Amino acid sequence: MTPSPETMLWAAFAIGLVFGAVGQVSGFCLMSGLRGWWVEGNGLRIRAFALALAVAILGSQILDESGTVRLAGSLYMQPVLPIPLLLIGGALFGYGMVMANGCGARSLVLLGSGNLRSVLVLLCLGIAAHMTLTGLIAPWRVAAQSVLSLPAPVSPPTLTALFGGLGLAESVARWLIVAIVAGGLAAFAFANAAFRAAPIHSLGGMIVGLLVVAGWYATGVLGADDFDPAPLASLTFIAPIGDTIQYAMLATGVRLSFGVAVVAGVVLGALGTALITRSAKLQGFTRPGSMLRYMGGGALMGIGGALALGCSIGQGLTGLSTLALGSFIAAAGILAGAALGLRGPLRLPAPQP
Repeated sequence: MTPSPETMLWAAFAIGLVFGAVGQVSGFCLMSGLRGWWVEGNGLRIRAFALALAVAILGSQILDESGTVRLAGSLYMQPVLPIPLLLIGGALFGYGMVMANGCGARSLVLLGSGNLRSVLVLLCLGIAAHMTLTGLIAPWRVAAQSVLSLPAPVSPPTLTALFGGLGLAESVARWLIVAIVAGGLAAFAFANAAFRAAPIHSLGGMIVGLLVVAGWYATGVLGADDFDPAPLASLTFIAPIGDTIQYAMLATGVRLSFGVAVVAGVVLGALGTALITRSAKLQGFTRPGSMLRYMGGGALMGIGGALALGCSIGQGLTGLSTLALGSFIAAAGILAGAALGLRGPLRLPAPQP
């Protein structure tokens, strides 16, 4: 297929549609999975997330090994690692998604089903993210990054290269890591009888993992224009949510991007599925205190996600699919922040509308 921006954008929109539909039907969400696993004793959704990560790692590494897509060109392959910022940003994001009762991706799905609380979360997330990336907070972020960054121990900064430094051939190191990490995640998912008997969650996890792979293919192959190649990317929702808000205001002067097309697809995919299944329902706030909590959660996710270079999807699935060292650090921060909000000393009460 001849690469073209239009083809890539339609592919991005289709990826978003499928993600929105799967999210609406299965409730796919890291925060919901962690709450169910750690608080409610229900591990179905966290196992779906684990399976999605296993599929994303396997598929992405096949693309890279075959030379179809060079993951070394992605955002996650930073030559320097701002470890404190990745950890702090991840923790802020993780705590924020507990405050807001879902991550940015989940908020987009909920918006499609009629949850008006998500509008406030998404606005605060998008504005805070752009403030941190290019706005008022950006100079502080850049200054902190320059002081706190350390050179990556290997190049490219991946687990594959790290294991290769032990004397293993690159291909052997790659598939050994894939077998251990992806195989372990898949085993964790399917070891549970209830999960094996829940096709909505198992299929949902596999589809989301394949969507990460499809995103790499869309930008790395369909968007590989010789004169104006698209940035190599896949599913992520921090900067794209802010970009979508900006695009809605400045469409005549801003070019449509992969991320914005995905965001639009997610909302419409969730909306269409909610209408078909008759689960669409308008929901709003009933108390001012809840509004403040959701606003704070959205802002923390925007700032934290910008510092950590991604969200629970952008780093937790897409970043980890590259086996980038920075993504493991950011993902650890996200889990730590979520743990503080769900069961730690800063535990938050269950959200109320």
